[in-house]
This record gives sequence, C-alpha cells and structure tokens, in this order.
Amino acid sequence: MHTTESLKADLQKMGLTPADTVLIHSSMRSLGKVENGAEGVFDALAEYFADGLVAFPTLSWDLVDKHQPVYSVRDTPATTGVLPELFRKYKGVRRSLHPTHSIAALGKDAEKFLEGHEKFDSPCHRNSPWGRLYERDAKILFIGTSIICNTFLHGVEEWLPVPGMLTEDAENLVVYDYDGNRIEVPSRRHEGDHSHFYRCLEKEFIEAGALTEGKLGDAHVWILQAKAVGDYVYDLLKREPLFFTEEVQKSLRS
Repeated sequence: MHTTESLKADLQKMGLTPADTVLIHSSMRSLGKVENGAEGVFDALAEYFADGLVAFPTLSWDLVDKHQPVYSVRDTPATTGVLPELFRKYKGVRRSLHPTHSIAALGKDAEKFLEGHEKFDSPCHRNSPWGRLYERDAKILFIGTSIICNTFLHGVEEWLPVPGMLTEDAENLVVYDYDGNRIEVPSRRHEGDHSHFYRCLEKEFIEAGALTEGKLGDAHVWILQAKAVGDYVYDLLKREPLFFTEEVQKSLRS
C-alpha cells in the first residue's frame, strides 16, 4: 500500500520541487491502494509542495449553461473526476469563481492565484488562473491520464485566438461566491473537439524536453512544462491556426 511518505518520495524522484506550481489531471484508480485514500494523496501533495501551489481543474461546463445558469463555488460539483471533486472540499482549498472552468488551489498564495477568474467572459483568459500557470512555468501532471486532458492548451488557443474557438455570444450565467453573494457572469463557451488532437504533439514535446515521464504510486505520470509547451503551441498555431482540427490533421496524414 502506498503512503503519504512513499508518494512524497515519488514526487521527488520525478524532479519536482517543493516550490513548484502543479496543476493535476488525474485518475484516482490508477494510483493503486493509498493509505487514507484521496486524503492521503492530498496530504502528500500539501506536505511536499509546502512552498508551492497545488491545483486541480474543477470544471463544471457540462452542468452550468443557459438552461441551468447557476454556479455555486461551494456546491456545484467538479465533473473532472474523483480527486478534483474531493480536493475542492479538502482543508484550506479555495476555488475560483468562473462558472464553467474553475480551478481549485492550495498554497500560500492560492487566493491571489485564483482571484478575478469571474471577471472574464471566456473560460481560460490570458489574465485568468489558466494564464497564471504559464507565468509561473507550472508543471502540469497527468496522473494515469493522457495529455488529451489538457485544458491549459484550450487557453493557449484562446489567447491567439484560434478562429471558431469561442462562441460569439455569451451566456448569462450566475455565480454565488463563498459568502453567498450573487455575481452575474456573461460567459462564452469553447467550441470544437480540439483536444482530441493534442496527443499528436507528444513526440515533439518529448524531443523538446517539455514532456517527461514519472510514476506516482502505481500510476504512470506525464509531466508537462507549461511555459515551454505554451510557447511551442502558440507559435505553431500562429502559423496554422486550425492545426487541431480533423481537416488539417487529415491533410498531414495524407
């Protein structure tokens, strides 16, 4: 059985440092048996990254829309897996106020990292927490998952912006913050299935040293360098904005 201490040792073997900012996409099942379950995982992360920041995507885009427009930071579930849903309830964790693409974070400056997410009319604005991952040169961990699950790259597509990435019209959504205050948040949505093609750059990311591998418990882990990958994809999309589409990928395969 894996313990808090053994998981911390695994994090160190991956070359991660206690001051790192990490965003974690995860499969709890892939970790194997962990003492105290998810709480044991969170304890390991909180203790190891004591001088950094631990974050999980707590997205709710498939629950909050024009038909059901209310997002409560306390009550709306995360639909990105078991660990994100439990992490948002873990001691000391705060969650951003964006109605569809929130991030939950734990660390000394978590509130500063998360602040203002609800001020933007798109999910992953450059000045939102998704853009701050780039500024911090965060490490994006894919624990038992592939790099297809990569909301950060949706952000890079937004920042250009890629044509057709966002709906033209905003939905009138409503956010309730930790104090129960009501905030109106007009928000556009992502369009297209671009993430299906993110994995096609796996080889290039590895060759550039921006994607490495490790192990946490029983789980295989991909470690993505946010700044290096962000720069690579941004430059690529400036040349070919529709790179992550079936039409372009089909032409590259032919």
